[in-house]
Amino acid sequence: MNGWMKRAAALLFGVTAPLAVQAQTAQPGPTLQAVRAKGQVDCGGHPGAPGFGVMDSRGIYRGLDADTCRAIAAAVLGDAGKARFTTLTSSTRLTALQAGQIDVLPRTTTMSHGRDAANGINFTAINFYDGQGFMVRKSLGLTNAKELEGASICITTGTTSELNLTDWARGNNLSFRPVVFENNVETRHAYEAGRCDAFSTDASQLAGIRTALANPEEHVILPEVISKEPLAVAVRHGDDQWFDIVRWTVFALIEAEELGVTAANAEEMLNSPRTEIRRLLGVTGDHGPMMGLDKRWAYNAIRAVGNYGEMFERNLGKETSLGLPRGLNALWTQGGLMYAPPIR
Repeated sequence: MNGWMKRAAALLFGVTAPLAVQAQTAQPGPTLQAVRAKGQVDCGGHPGAPGFGVMDSRGIYRGLDADTCRAIAAAVLGDAGKARFTTLTSSTRLTALQAGQIDVLPRTTTMSHGRDAANGINFTAINFYDGQGFMVRKSLGLTNAKELEGASICITTGTTSELNLTDWARGNNLSFRPVVFENNVETRHAYEAGRCDAFSTDASQLAGIRTALANPEEHVILPEVISKEPLAVAVRHGDDQWFDIVRWTVFALIEAEELGVTAANAEEMLNSPRTEIRRLLGVTGDHGPMMGLDKRWAYNAIRAVGNYGEMFERNLGKETSLGLPRGLNALWTQGGLMYAPPIR
């Protein structure tokens, strides 16, 4: 069978030969150029959200969002230590991203239509599925949120919590008195001082905030979750290459967990016979160069912070003070929502 007949047979029977064309390295776009020129990735961080972004006793910024930033720095610059953090309030985080003060915002920020469509930003990938809840003192004897009729509720301005709380109360024919503060630290202090009956924000943040109270055992998080809070990593509009880099770095960490690639075994996995692992780690394919990065972009990120499961357990899991179960943040193969499109 000559070459023409082989091609005709392939079209007729749906058989395609692998492409031999090698992808060329993409030229760096404006954000990638700027990041390389200054030698660091500037990330927006939370002033104090245990498990997501908080300064430890040694002055090192820790948490799931902090590790996400370090993974991006490792993927782009080959060094997780080149991540720099700027702590931002809920009110200033989006404007800081829009203005170019930071390159990427991995900071407990809920993806919503209004934020995505009207603020000059793009959400890349979700790194935590959350929902808004309530924390109250055990001494109140409350068992569900609907018993908060007429209560004063502490919330942080510039968050989705304000609107969610209003919608929830209206839908349940309840009244409440909002007590609003600039950031979660101020809100926590006000709640602890007794200036409000309840504290409402994302349930995962409540778990972290509870650990910071003087007597955590005196407080309880009620079982109701009143909203969907998909926390996602955001970038500015207008730079598709940077959007792809950030999004696929998050996906690579999720894919690594599914494939069993960890910080400890990534080097060994370079010799894996599995094609999907070899593509992920840059042994084969040109997925890094397609985005203007090194072939080992994902390998560098995984070596720096581990896979998504390692990040979760280190910062939020059952061996931490928060003790959160994976829940919705388990892999899709384990009943959760964490799902990465294939890297191929």
